[in-house]
Amino acid sequence: MRFLLEVSMDDEALAKDPVGELGRILRYWGGNLRHYPMKAGDGSEIYDSEYREVGRWRIEQGEGVEREGAA
Repeated sequence: MRFLLEVSMDDEALAKDPVGELGRILRYWGGNLRHYPMKAGDGSEIYDSEYREVGRWRIEQGEGVEREGAA
């Protein structure tokens, strides 16, 4: 399985303070994960500090993780 987290950096709050906003998102969703069984198909939208949707996390079933640059 793979855990994927995607956040658009084009959002106003993220463009203004990317380190602070990404830190807040990671802390919030890190604490919120206990509400999910953490199995393939789980996921949720991600919101910035102004409650605008800026991304999504999800768990996918996968046979392995391919890394960029791997041959």
